[in-house]
Amino acid sequence: MKASTKKDISIILSVSVISAILYIVFEGTIMDYGRDMSHPLLLRFLPVLVIQFGMSCLGMIIVLVKNKEKLSEYGLVKKNALPSIAGCLLVAVPTVLFLWITNDIHGFLPFQGMFLTKDILNAAFPFSMLGYLTIALVWGVGEGLFYVVLADKINAVRKPKKFWNPGAFICAIIAILIHGMIGFDLKILVEAITTFILMYGSLLIRDKTGNAWGNILIFFIIWNAL
Repeated sequence: MKASTKKDISIILSVSVISAILYIVFEGTIMDYGRDMSHPLLLRFLPVLVIQFGMSCLGMIIVLVKNKEKLSEYGLVKKNALPSIAGCLLVAVPTVLFLWITNDIHGFLPFQGMFLTKDILNAAFPFSMLGYLTIALVWGVGEGLFYVVLADKINAVRKPKKFWNPGAFICAIIAILIHGMIGFDLKILVEAITTFILMYGSLLIRDKTGNAWGNILIFFIIWNAL
């Protein structure tokens, strides 16, 4: 069982790392192309979507399909949904306070951190609706589940003990690295700490409640939304 779980972890991380490397290599090209208004919006959106899908969704989907696992096994259930949501919102408070103190709150719009979101919302119907739904599924549900599934897999290999949660710890470090919170600048350090509290806390809550809806919700109303 552990050997199979370790293989699942390797698949998820390998696909994500390869996608992340591709993004690092082609970031300038992808961003320049995405902002070039002379190209159709759909074509500008596709490269960003493919990279994000690879980083957050593809490896996880491969594992779920391979093992014939249901999403309910990863906490997408009704039981304890309210405690999960309340707890995840509570651990998000330091992040919100940090954004407020640093004047980085730009109004509330889920996924506005993805630079093409507003362009997609201003596009003609039905592309605006379908595009925004795709963003919600990939940047919201997909990325939230990525951390939940990965944390659960890690915890299946190394069992959590009380408030020590190996899966939550590793996922918190991954979140900090992915968002480039590396350096000795005070602002960066505080942002990294608040991100650690949010990610570790939310995954600890998922482990304690058995429910992951709070983990999904924070990607809709906190991450890239303020």
